[in-house]
Amino acid sequence: MIRGKQQRMDMCSGPLFSKIVFFTIPLMLTFVLQLLFHAADLIVVGRFAAGEALAAVGATNGLTTLVLNVFFGLSTGINVVVARNTGEKNHLGVSRSVHTAAAIALRGGFLMAVIGILISKPMLLWMETPPQILDKATLYMHIFCAGIPFVVFFHFGSAILRAVGDTKRPLIFMLAAGIVNVLLNLFFVLVCKMDVGGVAVATMIANALSAFLVLVTLRRSRDAVHFSRKMIRIDRPSLAQIFHLGLPGGIQGACFSISNIVIQSSVNSFGWQAVAGNTAAMSLEGLIYVASSAFFHTAISFTGQNLGAKKYDRIKRGFRYCLICATVSALVIGYIFLFFGRELLGIYNTDPEVIRWGLLRMKILFTTWFLCGVMDVISGTLRGLGHSIKPMFVILVGVCGSRIFWVFFVFPRFRSMESLLISYPLSWIAVSIVNGLLLFYLLSKLSASRKA
Repeated sequence: MIRGKQQRMDMCSGPLFSKIVFFTIPLMLTFVLQLLFHAADLIVVGRFAAGEALAAVGATNGLTTLVLNVFFGLSTGINVVVARNTGEKNHLGVSRSVHTAAAIALRGGFLMAVIGILISKPMLLWMETPPQILDKATLYMHIFCAGIPFVVFFHFGSAILRAVGDTKRPLIFMLAAGIVNVLLNLFFVLVCKMDVGGVAVATMIANALSAFLVLVTLRRSRDAVHFSRKMIRIDRPSLAQIFHLGLPGGIQGACFSISNIVIQSSVNSFGWQAVAGNTAAMSLEGLIYVASSAFFHTAISFTGQNLGAKKYDRIKRGFRYCLICATVSALVIGYIFLFFGRELLGIYNTDPEVIRWGLLRMKILFTTWFLCGVMDVISGTLRGLGHSIKPMFVILVGVCGSRIFWVFFVFPRFRSMESLLISYPLSWIAVSIVNGLLLFYLLSKLSASRKA
């Protein structure tokens, strides 16, 4: 096991740009491996099972993110609280936050698993999932939901490690789990002939492994992030901080998912080949999203620690570096993927009609995804500063509300996949402008307080 302090990063001193890069690269690779979990499911069922199997797994995408996004939002709250306590060198506060996070993960994860299993089929029916893939999609959701506690614990544990500057070990754990996932996918589908059920079981086992490795790491730690089963309890001040900073993100993520479910239901209306093509494109899309997502989490951790250390100039410089890196990486990856779009989509499915639908999505979103990176870095910096409620309302109205309005009022009048997908970049632009003005105001206040 890699020793903890050798993997930690002091974000409050030293060269800023190189630290941001070295912090973000393992984080980005971790997110890539998480996406490859789902991509491996899609590729295996798309190439080695019936054609509808790919669409069945893809039809669950909106629901799986809906079930998990509340906890992912809370994990950002954990990240900020632990990072701030670390910057302030408040070791007792770090320990209380760690064990409060563990209590939330264990109780909330099991509760969400039960709820997810109960609502899966009714939600798939509401989304107008094509009848020929409904049963397989329901099976995938039931198995996925059974493994939710493992996913939640891994993300909470990873948030704790990121907060103290450690992004390398979550990457190593995800790599190990990813290898297990791919091998089990092939075994269950090719040998056991389990198609959709097989890839779902493989993913659940891999998630259990990653959660176990994070647990062992926290237990073996000899500093403030040390985890002890006997110390698991809810510390009310820590809980209040985590919920104050993280719950708005969870609500925001859930509403994101609801708006995407509404869009997915419209995609479903074009038939299973459109669903399969969008699913393959979305899987590739996720690899672009890791850039904005990784710099979003980097902005949270760097801003949180430097806010605790009262190093406000480093907050501003860190924001600029994260913004530039997220934009450039999204543009480069997006255009490379679009250039090789037909070949990449062919990895998932060789049906020409499926590929046609996938290319349509790629042409619209892969060229504009950098706007999402801008929106995410601004949002991450605001969260690191401790402001999560105002940005949440802006995003709820600007992204979720606008997309739902678009689906119900604009899309019916201009019914095409192009008119449906253009709602994404328009919403990113609107939110970036409003939250950008809020961030400019808050950073100006920090500068004024330092001079005073």
